[in-house]
Amino acid sequence: MNTAAIPPKKILLIDDDPRLRELVQRYLNEQGFTVEAFADASKLEGRLQRNRPQLLLLDLMMPGEDGLSICRRLRAVGDNIPIIMLTARGDDIDRIIGLEMGADDYLPKPFNPRELLARINAVLRRHKEPSALAAPLTEGEHFDFGPFRLEISNRKLMRNNEPIPLTNAEFALLRVFASHPRQPLSRERLMELARGREHEAFDRSIDVQVSRLRKLIENSASEQRYLQTVWGFGYVFVPDGGER
Repeated sequence: MNTAAIPPKKILLIDDDPRLRELVQRYLNEQGFTVEAFADASKLEGRLQRNRPQLLLLDLMMPGEDGLSICRRLRAVGDNIPIIMLTARGDDIDRIIGLEMGADDYLPKPFNPRELLARINAVLRRHKEPSALAAPLTEGEHFDFGPFRLEISNRKLMRNNEPIPLTNAEFALLRVFASHPRQPLSRERLMELARGREHEAFDRSIDVQVSRLRKLIENSASEQRYLQTVWGFGYVFVPDGGER
């Protein structure tokens, strides 16, 4: 029986460094991806509408529209295409800002191409199976709390029947919380369940994602009705918004 070949995953790389574009494009093509590379974002809209890629690699700092602006703009219109930010600046604040804008991951330059490949595969895996470790919720189910409904099969968060856009990382983390109500979870455990890999030393991305979720489901970013901090440990999800 003939089996149709699986088409290669398409990646769009936008970076103003020609040597990096050539290196990344050649390496990822050798790994079975189809990579288009551009020096700026002028052709991005056309590629997203036609021949849409599975993932974007965006340089943080470049002439014209930079990676942060691109990420912010796409997330603002509800486009949840996976995004990995690349930057020569390794400061924590840059990384946090990128995650706050909705990026799925962040890789400082210079980087080992094998690490880039590993991160691409991890992000694509989370996008396809956003929280495979976060049983017991299953596809087709939903979870209600307060005025919200988290729909698992179509990866939507609804508030009074109005959709609230979620990034892939936000959905994965909220699904973990909904799967473990009233159970305090450490940052390490949240990272493991939501991202399928061990918590990295000094990695504060979980704190950033929790802050983003609070802006979406709490009355204010400082409120801790549903997502409550367990000081010195992690967080706990309280569906009824009461005391845990």
